Amino acid sequence: MSSTLFTLARSLLLAFVLGNNSAFAEGVDVGKPSSLRNLVPAESIEKAATQEYHQMMRQAAEKKALAPADHPQVQRLRRIADQLIPHVSPFNPRAKRWRWEINLIASKQINAFCMPGGKIAFYTGLVDGLKLSDDEVAAVMGHEIAHALREHARERIAKTQLTSIGAAILGEFVGGGKYYEAFRFGGNMLTLKFSRDDETEADVVGMELAARGGFDPRAGITLWQKMMAASKGEPLAWFSTHPSGNNRIAEIERNLPQVMPIYERSRNPAAAR
Repeated sequence: MSSTLFTLARSLLLAFVLGNNSAFAEGVDVGKPSSLRNLVPAESIEKAATQEYHQMMRQAAEKKALAPADHPQVQRLRRIADQLIPHVSPFNPRAKRWRWEINLIASKQINAFCMPGGKIAFYTGLVDGLKLSDDEVAAVMGHEIAHALREHARERIAKTQLTSIGAAILGEFVGGGKYYEAFRFGGNMLTLKFSRDDETEADVVGMELAARGGFDPRAGITLWQKMMAASKGEPLAWFSTHPSGNNRIAEIERNLPQVMPIYERSRNPAAAR
């Protein structure tokens, strides 16, 4: 075999391995999502989340707390989202069909969320109150989007239903297609508490999304430093569902080597050629 053919064959083999073995793939490795989520139809969760989200936005509008589309911070949030969303498919192929929405609510709460189906909201207490940079906003947004991509809410609801009504009754709902009634949230979507593992997954997946979108993943460190400083005195809404601490920063630092090359390339794509 000539050296040219050998090089070509080697390149093709390497491309095949990289494309079919996640251990060799670039970026973070968080494994497959929990199979428990399959007990709950994604469409039902996303439908209920959309209804709850729109209800929240209507209530905010009635209180004149919903920022208009031409508000500079709304435009900023949507611009950042536009840089992250194109990179969601590898983590959840269904996400490319989601109808993404990004809104800003005037509130002193230091909080943000992304519901199943891509429904995002930020509070002014977070964006303005902590004076977040674009990179820090991307860290928050990436984290919240990651919860939706990894379907953590869907998994937590399945676990809750298994605990509260039992596997036999849940199976009956599966057969009858009655999930919509069984999982009507009635404003409780945001009260779901994610596990420590869920939070770690969201942090590291969010770092990769931010990096691919051209935002510095190291901003997660300064973000959590600001969060911890702001939490002194009274608990933050964010911390009710988002455990924090120095161990969280350490986890971010541990995963930086996997995402910094992606960030550097996204900032200077010509150098990667």
